[in-house]
Amino acid sequence: MKKKPEPKSCCDGPQKPAVNSFLLQPIFLITAALAAGVFSSQFVPLLIPFRETLVTFFRMMFWPLVLGFILGAVIDAFVPSEYISKYLAKKRSSTVFYAAILGFLMSACNHGILALSMALHRKGASGAAVVSFLLASPWANLPVTFLLLGFFGWKGLLVIFLALLIAIITGLVFQRLEVMGWVEKNPHQAQVPSDFSIQADLRSRLSGVRWSPGFLAGCFGRAARSAAGLANMVLFWILLGVFIAAAAAAVIPHGWFEKFLGPDLPGLMVTLFFASILEICSEGTSPLAFTIYQKTGAFGNAFAFLMAGVVTDYTEIGLVWKNLGKRSALWMLLISLSQVILAAILLNRVFAS
Repeated sequence: MKKKPEPKSCCDGPQKPAVNSFLLQPIFLITAALAAGVFSSQFVPLLIPFRETLVTFFRMMFWPLVLGFILGAVIDAFVPSEYISKYLAKKRSSTVFYAAILGFLMSACNHGILALSMALHRKGASGAAVVSFLLASPWANLPVTFLLLGFFGWKGLLVIFLALLIAIITGLVFQRLEVMGWVEKNPHQAQVPSDFSIQADLRSRLSGVRWSPGFLAGCFGRAARSAAGLANMVLFWILLGVFIAAAAAAVIPHGWFEKFLGPDLPGLMVTLFFASILEICSEGTSPLAFTIYQKTGAFGNAFAFLMAGVVTDYTEIGLVWKNLGKRSALWMLLISLSQVILAAILLNRVFAS
């Protein structure tokens, strides 16, 4: 016999799982931590640099992030995934360039891009395309482009250019390694028909469009949902990076950066070490990289910190190891990291202050 559920007591209060769940969300916790730091700085002089750094970062980041989110939302909402799959599935040299360009258009951090990359691999994308896509997307995507411009000015474009260059070179080397049999080949077949035409598909989609107020409202809603999803994916990491950078400004002695993260080889190696152990989204490491640049003047170290966090990301390496193969994961790390180190050394020499 089933036991009848006991009636609720009149003293039982209403359940509020939604409120409790929200209070435990990472975005709420990091926002509360930032607010607590700002409030405490009114009474604790040690935290004044925390508040000042925070205000400086938000002034620099606000409009670049807004513009990046808007453009990223439009692409995410209205560019069909078939268009991406078509060009990533081709086994030609041009595939690497397409992968890097599409990585630029995909507005996602290194954490957000992993699932898409692995899905594309299962659809038939070559290992070279997947690797180029992975390396280009976190640093050569629209939100980060505007974010880096806000922090570094025109030098932000140099970071984007070098990120794309490293992604392309790594992909081209991977294609040679595939021919030589030194890395695993993708056993999956591409699911996009060979005669699929983006132009014809686009004409077909547009021919059925009725430009009514309801249609435009629906488009706006899709873009708004994409923007919200993008913000939900990366905003926590941005705020976390800002929090760490502001905390570093308040706690770490002024001469520490110059002593241990200077524009020399030991300083570069220490920078690479910290970049490897910090599991932070690309947007989140941008404020930290700018702090390194501010404190040391070592633009190469800032670049290495930005790129190495993606190249040595253990989540990314683990997924490549599991899905593409262990040789692909090791070669990706070796090829890309060596380029990052070389570029950082050259940047430190060129921009030595």
